Amino acid sequence: MASLGLRLKAAATLTLRSGAAATTISRPCSFGLAKRCRGFCSEPENDVPTSGIGRPLAKILKELNKKVPDSAIKTRVEDGFAMKYIPWHTVNRIMNLHAPEWSGEVRSVTYSPDGNTVTVAYRVTLYGTDAEIYRESTGTTSVNDKGYGDAVQKAEAMAFRRACARLGLGLHLYHEDAL
Repeated sequence: MASLGLRLKAAATLTLRSGAAATTISRPCSFGLAKRCRGFCSEPENDVPTSGIGRPLAKILKELNKKVPDSAIKTRVEDGFAMKYIPWHTVNRIMNLHAPEWSGEVRSVTYSPDGNTVTVAYRVTLYGTDAEIYRESTGTTSVNDKGYGDAVQKAEAMAFRRACARLGLGLHLYHEDAL
């Protein structure tokens, strides 16, 4: 199931050390906690199970698949066509609200051989109480593109929004014309 980006949970025991004192935690441990306590933790840095925020993955995905309010959707004109989109900062807030223990990472930044475009690959991971799942996507933009931000920043925002759409967030925008 690794190709689907799905991992089931198991319990973990961590021993946190700070000076002479030691504290033992016997419960599911979040990946974020494990990353923060690296160096103070006796557990190796391999696949650490996550705890979520008390919600199963199915409930998180159900929330993310709900229609985004029209007030959060913006429109831009590109090549003469009006395109609806959700700004990356709004996607970030929705993720924080419905999947508080999500994580995102840039997997790669690749420039085209001629140097005219840049492509960013981005991974979004959701952590539930029963499993974790990730989706990846890419964003590509012209290096010469005018407007706000640099090309890598724009490609990253595009890849982030698309990876979140693969988890259901704002997916209705891709199908609106067909409905």
